[in-house]
Amino acid sequence: MNLTLKDKMSLARGLAWFAALFSLIVSIMLIANYLQLKSVDPLESPALQSLVERLHDNPNDEVLKENIRSLDLLIRKAYFTSQWQIRTGAYLLIFGVLLFVLAVRYLKSLRPGLEEMESIEKDAFLDKQLARKWLVYSGMGLFILALGAGFLSNNVLDSYEPAVVAENQSPSDVEVIEVLPVAENPAEVAVESTSPEDLNTKEQAASEDIQKTEPVAEKVDEPKTEPVKAPAKASAAIPSQEQWRANYPFFRGPQADGIAFKANTPEQFDIASGNGVLWQVKIPKHGYNSPIVWNDKLFVSGADNEAREVYCYQASTGELLWQAKADQIPGSPAKLPKVTEDTGLAAPTMATNGAAVFALFGTGDLLALDFSGKRLWAKNLGVPDNHYGHSSSLIIYNDKLIIQYDTNRGAKVMALATADGSSQWETERDARISWASPVLAEVNGKTQVVLTGEPLVAGYDPETGEELWKMDVMMGEVGPSVGYADGVVYAANEYATLAAIKLGETAELIWEDSEYLPEVASPLAVDGFLIIATSYGVVACYDAKDGTKYWEQEYGDGIYASPVYADGKVYVMDMGGNLHVIKLGKEFQLVAESSLGEKSVCSPVFANGKMYLRGFDQLYCIGK
Repeated sequence: MNLTLKDKMSLARGLAWFAALFSLIVSIMLIANYLQLKSVDPLESPALQSLVERLHDNPNDEVLKENIRSLDLLIRKAYFTSQWQIRTGAYLLIFGVLLFVLAVRYLKSLRPGLEEMESIEKDAFLDKQLARKWLVYSGMGLFILALGAGFLSNNVLDSYEPAVVAENQSPSDVEVIEVLPVAENPAEVAVESTSPEDLNTKEQAASEDIQKTEPVAEKVDEPKTEPVKAPAKASAAIPSQEQWRANYPFFRGPQADGIAFKANTPEQFDIASGNGVLWQVKIPKHGYNSPIVWNDKLFVSGADNEAREVYCYQASTGELLWQAKADQIPGSPAKLPKVTEDTGLAAPTMATNGAAVFALFGTGDLLALDFSGKRLWAKNLGVPDNHYGHSSSLIIYNDKLIIQYDTNRGAKVMALATADGSSQWETERDARISWASPVLAEVNGKTQVVLTGEPLVAGYDPETGEELWKMDVMMGEVGPSVGYADGVVYAANEYATLAAIKLGETAELIWEDSEYLPEVASPLAVDGFLIIATSYGVVACYDAKDGTKYWEQEYGDGIYASPVYADGKVYVMDMGGNLHVIKLGKEFQLVAESSLGEKSVCSPVFANGKMYLRGFDQLYCIGK
């Protein structure tokens, strides 16, 4: 179709008017949203605060607890929806202004010489020089104001003060310190395969072999608080694959993927009668980290605003063998970083290689101890700028301690020598803040460290830190770590997606789903199945190959603890402290249910033919 000059001018004029009106409407909406957020904080709900106050007076009111959980979930969903709308509005405003500018420039290009001057006096759209300047300056001012309002609204969490802080901690005692870089010192080590093949037949022999070689533990009555004069060496042979799997050295097991290579695992217990409960002890300080076990030693950490501590228990009896403080560490902050009550200062699960044990706290303090509680080395990684607190757990590959350190001030993954804490490599990540933890995955005979955060899921060489692949599929503040099985990585986050990524020469997205998404609990992939547990109490089972949903089961309490697989069963601990044991299969089949009688967000741990559970206050050993 051939357009005349007049038709072209009419079209350009119409587009300009449309773009101007569109931009004006979006600008007004962004400014109104900003004013609303300034007057009413979306994260500080008076109704929620009122319910929490009522709960303090009636701590056993289950109906009130359910109302709090439901209202909290609605507030979170509304908040993140609002953030998406703000970002979308900012992009729409930029689009509208660009369209307006292009339409006006095109309109002016159609008005040559004197014809343009004559038409200016007749055209209301381009009326008089002064009016045009006033419109341009006013429009630009409104545009800048609206964009500023959008970005200020989007960063509301930067000024957010949590309604509840860590126990005995006041917001006035909080200081955020910039993360300090760690110097690079690349080193190479030999790689040992850690494929996820079943080792139930080898478990007993491996465990007996380790028991024979374990040094006798020294009982320490007082915490080890002496400063380090010179770094000690945690010299020990790198454990074999059988030794890793015979123990439970990391968060979510020997490969941090939620698989426990154990047989004849306990299924049921009763706290009131003591049936199935071998021992239970009260942990001195609170923490959200899961236990780790090596032979007959069990480790957890705890913290408050007075001290950060590591506890070593005898796994067979529950006796506290020793405790050690993370103090007198160079670079440790004088004032504590702000954290929320549901994260605290001792959220990261510890790691051990059978010779030393490593603990990381929300202050950025990293502590290495031998099995008698003697300090080997300690350092501060820089206080993490995380508005909930730091919770990424530790993992070990050969002689390297791997740490995911994604904060508001930058994202990175690093490796430190287990012997002395020296930097082996450090890789910056093009990612935002996250609370996920590293996972070991064997791909084509080589081990990778797989991390997830916004926006990317990526694999790294544990020897050098080289980024091997990445895929931008995540969004939001990522809490769940990835699941992994049979060459496929499963990454998920609430308000984002569940993505299955096939690894090979390149990473390929093979399927996605968004029906059930976890907020904290990590996906569990095993034997062709994928288990997802949500913060609103739904457990769902999928076909790991194509995403077909087999079943779903809803519980009254939300789930933060990551599901763990052992002996053909999936163990799911909900926040009410109820343990659900489910047979892995295409149909839902409940094996057993038991209750701790207290809240829990920690994953079950399996070692020595027993199951270890951590509640808010107590540590439990379950067995026959």
